[in-house]
Amino acid sequence: MCENVLHPLRLQNLAREWLLEDTSNFDFAGGVVGDQRCEFTIYMKSPGVLAGIPFANAIFTELNLQVTWLQKEGDRLRPITEVAKVSGPSKNLLLAERIVLNVLCRASGVATAAARMSDIIQKAGWRGAIAGSRKTTPGFRMVEKYALMVGGVDMHRYDLSSMIMLKDNHIILSGSIDQAIKKARQLSGFALKIEVECRSLAEAQEACQANCDVVMLDNFEPEECKRAALTLKLQYPNVLVEVSGGITEENVLHYANPWTDILSSSSLVQGYPTLDFSMKVSPARGPEDSRFKTRFL
Repeated sequence: MCENVLHPLRLQNLAREWLLEDTSNFDFAGGVVGDQRCEFTIYMKSPGVLAGIPFANAIFTELNLQVTWLQKEGDRLRPITEVAKVSGPSKNLLLAERIVLNVLCRASGVATAAARMSDIIQKAGWRGAIAGSRKTTPGFRMVEKYALMVGGVDMHRYDLSSMIMLKDNHIILSGSIDQAIKKARQLSGFALKIEVECRSLAEAQEACQANCDVVMLDNFEPEECKRAALTLKLQYPNVLVEVSGGITEENVLHYANPWTDILSSSSLVQGYPTLDFSMKVSPARGPEDSRFKTRFL
């Protein structure tokens, strides 16, 4: 389901950019193997959530390769699992190999981290939303944001046009929280939500009084966060309360109180562990089957 939200032209543009980055002019190693047709197998060698299939498909499409996926996007897999068979000209398979593996290992790493945090929260019975952040890798945001969805968490705002977030520098330059919200509302109209990053309960109350839609309690301690969220919900029940700053798998439950609506964590898109994938020539089949023979088509 998640893959249906991706724009097909954007996918193909990304795939083309990645391929051109990796081989700008001459592929000398590809010239060694030529264009004989063969089949490769992709293996997932780490436990985790498989993610990134649409991006891999876009790469294969650019290189006129045919792929059969043996596992589905979002499947939780154990090592070592065959996830796909890819066939086509040998030189094109080798052009695709490293880029496809790079995308799969990173997308699956994000999805796995997201799924782990989601599992922790769900088992505890907390009903709010876990979200990522905009602290993504430049040029790789589409993959990382998409992988958050595959892992079962909210991707937060995709970019600056998705929602207005007024941070400390916006407020300082505008003169006050109230002035910043008024200017933002005039510019955006009714269509966009306005969120305000707050460093204290007093700032959060000022933001609510100025009719923001979401307040972010930034870098609050768990108990301080609980008290502030309760106070805000009693005074402004329609305002969403987000908590952010230093939230990880290890401490997320300390912040999961009944008055907080959203817990956002940059750890899901920064420093996530990548998963191990490999792409190998498929073994031959039949009477002369050998692990070391290429299966030529």
